[in-house]
Amino acid sequence: MVAKIQILVAAHIQAPMPSNNNIYMPIQVGSAITSKAFPGYIADDTGTNISNKNPYFNELTALYWARYNSDADVIGLVHYRRFFSFSKKKDLNTILSETDIQDLLKKTSVLVPKKRRYWIESSQSHYRHAHHGVALDVLREVIADNQPAYLAVYDRNMARTWAHMFNMFIMRRDEYNDYVDWLFEILFVVEKRIQPEVITWDSYEQRVYGFLSERLLDVWLEKNHVSYTEVPVTFMAKQNWLRKGGRFLARKIGFGRV
Repeated sequence: MVAKIQILVAAHIQAPMPSNNNIYMPIQVGSAITSKAFPGYIADDTGTNISNKNPYFNELTALYWARYNSDADVIGLVHYRRFFSFSKKKDLNTILSETDIQDLLKKTSVLVPKKRRYWIESSQSHYRHAHHGVALDVLREVIADNQPAYLAVYDRNMARTWAHMFNMFIMRRDEYNDYVDWLFEILFVVEKRIQPEVITWDSYEQRVYGFLSERLLDVWLEKNHVSYTEVPVTFMAKQNWLRKGGRFLARKIGFGRV
C-alpha cells in the first residue's frame, strides 16, 4: 500500500502554490480571526484546532490542525516562502516531489532542513539577542518541571552553535503524532505562564511560541534517537542578507531587537 503524503504549505496571505504536485496542501493559518477565505486553501479553523491562537503560534496552528484532522500517513510542514528542494532555483517546479520524498523516507523516517549554523554564538545566545529571554527561561522551567528526562538534552542543544530551524519537516505519522503531542504539551504550559506578558509585546515578538518551537525539534529528535535526513531549503523570495547581517550586528553590540 502506497503511503498517503500530505505536505502543508502554511500561509497567512494568498501566494503562489505548487500546481503540479497534489501532495502539497495550502493551508490558511489564522482562519478563525479573519473574514477573508483564500480560494483553494484548507482553513485551519475546522475540526479540532487552535486557529485563534495564530498571532502567537504562527504556522504551528497548521501543525496542530493536521494532528487531529489529517488522515495522511506522512505529514510535512513547509512555508509559502520556504520549501524543501535540492535545486537553488526559486521555482516551485523544482521542490521535492512525491517520488523524492518516498525515496528519502526509505532511509529515515524524518526529513529536516539543513542545519542553520551561528558560528560565533550558541542557539541560546542567538535567541536571547533576537527575542525576549524570559520566554526561554520559562521554557526551560517547564521542561524541568514536566519533561525532566529531556532537560539535559535541551541544555545540550541550546549550547550548540547550530539547529534545524524554520519549523519545517516531513515525518511518518507515528513520529508526527508523538512529536506534536510532546511539543504542544510543553508550549501550552509555557503559554499559561507568560501569556499575560506576551500580549504587551509587539506583533513580531508575540509569535513567541513559534520561535520557541524552532529550538525544540532537535531536542525531541535526539532524546528519542530518531534518525533524520537533511534536505536543503530554497527561499522563494529574495533574501536581504545585508539587512539580516545588520540586524545581527546591532543585536550583538547591544542595540536590542531591530
